[in-house]
Amino acid sequence: MATDVEPFVPMSDLERRFERVRVRVGLTLAPLIFVAVLCWPIDALTENPKAQRLAAVLTTVVTLWITEALPMPVTALLGAAACTILRVSDAKTIFAPFADQLMFLFVGSFILARAIFLHELNRRVAFGVMSLNWVGGRPGRIMFAFGAVTAFISAWISNTATTAMMMAIGLSMIHFLFDPAHAKSLGVDRRYATGLMLITSFAASIGGLATPIGTPPNVIGLGLIKKFLDVEISFFEWMLVGVPVVVILYLFLFAYMNWFCPSGVRELAGSREMLQQNRASLGPWTTGQKSTLIAFLTTVALWIAPGVVALVAGEESTSYRFLRESLPEGVAALIGASLLFLLPGKTGRRAITWDEAVQIDWGVVLLYGGGFSLGELSRLTGLADAVGQGLASRLPLSGEFSLLLASTAVAALVSETTSNTASANIVVPLVISLARAAGVDPLAPALGATFGASLGFMLPVSTPCNAIVYGTGYIPLTRMIRYGLLLDVVGVAVIVGMLHWLVPIIR
Repeated sequence: MATDVEPFVPMSDLERRFERVRVRVGLTLAPLIFVAVLCWPIDALTENPKAQRLAAVLTTVVTLWITEALPMPVTALLGAAACTILRVSDAKTIFAPFADQLMFLFVGSFILARAIFLHELNRRVAFGVMSLNWVGGRPGRIMFAFGAVTAFISAWISNTATTAMMMAIGLSMIHFLFDPAHAKSLGVDRRYATGLMLITSFAASIGGLATPIGTPPNVIGLGLIKKFLDVEISFFEWMLVGVPVVVILYLFLFAYMNWFCPSGVRELAGSREMLQQNRASLGPWTTGQKSTLIAFLTTVALWIAPGVVALVAGEESTSYRFLRESLPEGVAALIGASLLFLLPGKTGRRAITWDEAVQIDWGVVLLYGGGFSLGELSRLTGLADAVGQGLASRLPLSGEFSLLLASTAVAALVSETTSNTASANIVVPLVISLARAAGVDPLAPALGATFGASLGFMLPVSTPCNAIVYGTGYIPLTRMIRYGLLLDVVGVAVIVGMLHWLVPIIR
């Protein structure tokens, strides 16, 4: 996402000290681990020197990702470069994943999201829903609509950017409710402010699970599944699983946040008028907003068209095969993004300019390419099979369900201490290798790890979303840990249950 959209993530003095220590540990451990793995004789790899050299690079990259001693995209690029230098494979093979069609799904969807922010289409959606007559001044309904809008927007654009935008709206409501001029007459419990801020972060992370483009781990997991398992999950098929997971998790999130963070009053006097004034301040629909909406809806239609045709005509139909082969998600995203350069925006301009479009988050694109490259090399060199067989002989896992549960829980746990993109890059290939070695269908466990990578709710450092709302000062750390742990546990249970039930449908 664009640098002027992604907000500054506030950090406390304790968090800064923790980050400094983590960086020093990473910079110290990484070279030591590289030398140790490269030189130490590993029985399973003694006859495969390329796999051992790759293992040295991979463990070093994972160390740097977990500690974030270097920017994660830089680490991914260095990993690819190191594999070339160590002759794990030829440069053409190593860098081929950087041109995978899913890379262009990132590029196209990021440009669309950039236009949505530039034209404030997201704010129009948010205030449009929040000012509905049904919502009114009822605090429970306001919280429900607020979180639901956050989850919906996050399904299509950056979780972090969604959190930043909705946090600003939430803070304006909090300042209105606790303004000394009338706070006493309103009598709102301050726990309600905590609930609004927490539901902003948690709903943004949950909403990202609804679509393949909702959060980078989704695309990363899909790419690894396609490469390792030769299983291509369409946009529509992902949503068959993702949307039910989001709906169930969000309903649970709202229920317990509304219970633990009550407002203490039946109605918030003046809140309806305040929201309607904010909506009115946006003015009529602009040309740029209309153009962006057309490009966005066109892209979504192209994304889900193959799935709809498959339901109507069957997967063996000529029309479905044509759409599946000629219109992959990356191509659809590029078509939608290209429309922005053709449709009108402000007077005499297009909906987006090239200077505006290039401000997307290229780091995520490079991170995906590097992680995908390392995963492909693990498969080609046999390292993935060796690791899987080694783990399968040591871990007490029996059957697909137990592996699905373990992979989802481990991915969620890893994401508590490092980024969700790192969690997906680390856990998904490992789970696939382990499942194969154990003779289990890897699809459900791999999807479980992909979904689980977005479940970091307990700590401010778990996700930028958590850090942003924690920095407002309205969230005691103990409450974030307590409520986040509950959502982690329920999230793992919901994901495991839905995947166990729905994966056979998309297999």
